[in-house]
Amino acid sequence: MKTIQKTAIALAASGLFATAAFAQTAPAAEAPEASPITANVTVVNDYRYRGMTQSNYKPAIQGGFDYAHESGFYIGNWNSSISWISDGVGTGSSTYGNAVSAPIEMDFYAGFKKELIGEGFASDVGLLQYYYPTSGLKTQPQNTANCGTTSRNTCGTVPNTTEAYVAQNFTFGPVTGFAKFSYALTNIFGIYNSAGSYYPDLTVNYDTGVWGVTLNGHVGYQYVSNTQKVGNTSYNYSYADWKLGATKDFGGGLSGALAYVGTNSPAVNGTYLWNVPNNAGTKSAGKGGGLVSLTKTF
Repeated sequence: MKTIQKTAIALAASGLFATAAFAQTAPAAEAPEASPITANVTVVNDYRYRGMTQSNYKPAIQGGFDYAHESGFYIGNWNSSISWISDGVGTGSSTYGNAVSAPIEMDFYAGFKKELIGEGFASDVGLLQYYYPTSGLKTQPQNTANCGTTSRNTCGTVPNTTEAYVAQNFTFGPVTGFAKFSYALTNIFGIYNSAGSYYPDLTVNYDTGVWGVTLNGHVGYQYVSNTQKVGNTSYNYSYADWKLGATKDFGGGLSGALAYVGTNSPAVNGTYLWNVPNNAGTKSAGKGGGLVSLTKTF
C-alpha cells in the first residue's frame, strides 16, 4: 500500500510563481489554485509491502489518486497488480479448487491530517480498507487444526483487511519523516485468528540538496496476534522489516527510487511462515533484495 503523505498544504505549494515579464506593465496575475486532486502511477520491479513480496519477486504496476481538502480531510484510492493470492492457493489443491483469480489489490482510505503541533508537524488519523477482488477462492473450517501451523496465512480466510492508523509527521530542516501505528480491526491478509495485529513503523528522509536526491530509511515491526502453538512448537508470524534507499526528483512530477529491503522472516523447521507460493515453504517472501521504481504524479 502506498504511504499516505498528501496534504492540502503540500498541494498548495505548487503554482506559486508569477510571470515576471508582466510585473512592469500590469498587476501581477494571481496564480491558479492548486487542484485538491492528485494522481500517480508507478512501475516497480517487485511490489513489497511491509517487507514481503506481493508479486512473487516480479514487476508490478501501481497507481491511484488522492483528494485533500484544505480542512485537513482527505480520501483516496491506490491499486497494484499482485500474485500472492492466486499463486498461494488453488494450484492443484482439492480444498481450494484449481482456479483462483486475484490479480489486484485495491486500497481505499480516508482520514484527517492537520498541522496541529506546528508547521511541518502534521498529525494524521484515518481508516484503511484493503480489498482483493477474487474468484474461485474457497474456505475451509476455521480452527486451530486446519489453520494453526504453517498454513495459517493460506487457510482460505478472505484476505480483505481493515486497519485504523494514527501518524505524526515531523520536519527538522532537511530531515522529514513520520512515525505511524496501524491496528487491524479484522484478520489481516487472510491470516487465521489475527484481528488485533498491529504495525508500528518509522520513516526518515534526508534531503541532500544535491541533484534532487533524498535519502530514505524505514523500519517497522509486524506483530501478528494470537501466536499458535502446536505441541512444543510455536508458530509466531511476527517479524521486523527495514529499508534503505534514495529517491531522485527529475522534475515535472517524475521521480525514481532505488532501495534495499529486508526482513527477519520467521521460519519453523526450515519452512518459512511467510513463503513464496508453490515452493514448499523453503523460500522466504521477505528475503533481502533491491527495488527500482519510477513514479509519475499528476
